[in-house]
Amino acid sequence: MVPLQKVKDIILKYDTLEKELSSGNIESKSFAQKSKEYSSLKEIINAAREYLNFDDEKKGLEEILNDKSNDNEIIKMAEKDLLEIRVKKEKYENDLKIFLLPKDKDDDKNAIVEIRAGTGGLEASLFCADLFKMYEKVCSKKKWQIEIINISKSEAGGFKEVIFSVNGNDIYSYLKYESGVHRVQRIPKTETQGRVHTSAATVAVLPEAEEVDIQIKESDLRIDVFRAGGPGGQSVNTTDSAVRITHIPTGVVVSQQDEKSQHKNKAKALKILRSRVYEAEKRKKDQERSDNRRNQIGSGDRSERIRTYNFPQGRVTDHRINLTFHKLDEFLSGEIHEEMNEQLRLKEQNLKLENLNS
Repeated sequence: MVPLQKVKDIILKYDTLEKELSSGNIESKSFAQKSKEYSSLKEIINAAREYLNFDDEKKGLEEILNDKSNDNEIIKMAEKDLLEIRVKKEKYENDLKIFLLPKDKDDDKNAIVEIRAGTGGLEASLFCADLFKMYEKVCSKKKWQIEIINISKSEAGGFKEVIFSVNGNDIYSYLKYESGVHRVQRIPKTETQGRVHTSAATVAVLPEAEEVDIQIKESDLRIDVFRAGGPGGQSVNTTDSAVRITHIPTGVVVSQQDEKSQHKNKAKALKILRSRVYEAEKRKKDQERSDNRRNQIGSGDRSERIRTYNFPQGRVTDHRINLTFHKLDEFLSGEIHEEMNEQLRLKEQNLKLENLNS
């Protein structure tokens, strides 16, 4: 059962926002937030109103059924209508439960994604590049903007590490399910015996923290500048433009040398640092609230193997929900990534519903 007062609160809030937004008497800084809240409530308002009307409709139909003066045709129609509204009520109740579930306050944030080659040497770095290309295509389809923060290249076009930010709508709510160890099984081009090699890459998805989310004091930072490294020749900086920032209380260290400007490198490093410190604090609080968090979808634990990409068999398997697609190429091209994400979201919702009902 969904508490009726909570349903009434949804309807009241929706009606209040509708009047405020239509009046035009709202400060510009609060207009965007209220518009977003109104759009969210608009998706559930019909279910809320129908759910609230159920008892009255049920009462009216039961009166028809209990009235012995009614003929069989009317009684049969009332029985059919009663069955239909019960089915609808069950659906509306489920929709309302999902809507009222505790939401991750970071879901609407932008994200910083860090992909690093793990075990497997050169093959792992090539897979790291493959994952980055996959996320590029997913973001392109969703019209999200990517900004490269740092890339460390390896041989043959692979990446030892790539860090990028993603900007758009509700980024973190989608990409958070990508955190973890991604394993690849395939035959390397250099393999003469045709043996399948296994390698891995880790993905970390951090909600992009703003200054209002977490305050970092200048006194808590140690900033070192040094000369950027490189392959030699003209591409090597001849000034001390590279920056290393250490957050002393947590020990988080970020180095940045992509830009020729020390100022730009410092700004990028602070962006990553803020998000890493924010994520560390978020994990700590989440762990305090739930000791079984590791068993839930979206835990973001990078030590956990979440997915296997098997090239010889052309399949991708997500181990958290035991879901396999035999369409590896389509998945890597971003074509069916949404389908996997929907199943992960559904699993998380079901887990939350179970916890809510227990």
